[in-house]
Amino acid sequence: MKRIILILTVLLTTATFAQNKNAKASMEVDGVCMMCKERIEKAAIRTKGVKSAVWNVDTHELKLIYDERKTDLKTISKKIAEVGHDTKEIKATDEAYNSVHPCCRYRDKDVVKDHEGEKKKNDN
Repeated sequence: MKRIILILTVLLTTATFAQNKNAKASMEVDGVCMMCKERIEKAAIRTKGVKSAVWNVDTHELKLIYDERKTDLKTISKKIAEVGHDTKEIKATDEAYNSVHPCCRYRDKDVVKDHEGEKKKNDN
């Protein structure tokens, strides 16, 4: 019996140390502008264990560095959804989505078209 307890203790300890304190990941997050970028990055960074969060307006990719011992991607997705932005895993509630600035309404096709027009102007 002592041997079994010892083996279980060693396995649990090993599993704890196997978690990465500088895990890198990326996820897709919906948004359309620099105000979205600020909101998304702030929500991610305020999640305990997130060390870095950089969202790309053009690709909608959020690159993360986080401590797996303190958080996970689902928790980060929840925090982002709480401020009104959809991820592949979790969709923001209508209440949260409606709380974002009108120019950030990425579900509205007209808003998305307006931002695409701005990008074309800036590229020229």
